[in-house]
Amino acid sequence: MTPYKLPLGAAEDEFIEKKSRFIGHVSPVASEDEARAFLQSIRARHREASHNVYAYRIKENGICRHSDDGEPSGTAGMPLLNVFLKQDIYDFCCVATRYYGGIMLGAGGLTRAYSRCGSIALEAAGIGMMREMALCKVKMPYTRYENMKRLLLAGGADISSEDFGAEVEIEFAIKTEDVEKVQGKITELTAGTLHITEMGTRNAVGFE
Repeated sequence: MTPYKLPLGAAEDEFIEKKSRFIGHVSPVASEDEARAFLQSIRARHREASHNVYAYRIKENGICRHSDDGEPSGTAGMPLLNVFLKQDIYDFCCVATRYYGGIMLGAGGLTRAYSRCGSIALEAAGIGMMREMALCKVKMPYTRYENMKRLLLAGGADISSEDFGAEVEIEFAIKTEDVEKVQGKITELTAGTLHITEMGTRNAVGFE
């Protein structure tokens, strides 16, 4: 799997522009159904809003949609989406809620406001990276445990369990592209006596 960027979590932020209240909401989503569910949840929270503009992009099947939700064509949904396209972000749904304040913003003002909604929501959420992680384990004598654990953590491993039996067995997840490098360090540390066993893979989100 090629790593790709997505929001780290759900978040929102807001601002006032010429008496209109704008609220940017974003959430990571894994499917179009999840995107629609998030959109409906925001619409339900903001039933009295003038507009709930949205944009979402799903990595699987290349889905990418947006809506102006009643704003002049091209002034809302596309500017909102462009915030994420410019940073090549996937698996998100962003909703920009507007409570109209009685002052017209014009096409340029709307475009800037909806772009800002996407930007502040994404900034509040943070950007993560979806990567394929190798699920691994390594078994060692107790005399190797402390040094091995330090080596794994330094190599970016996410340790999930430690079993203290006749020997110590550590299970961990690590970026698939880093397995060979970490195995090289283990070989160097143990003169080739210990080896990583790979048990499969999973996708996981971490910091960019």
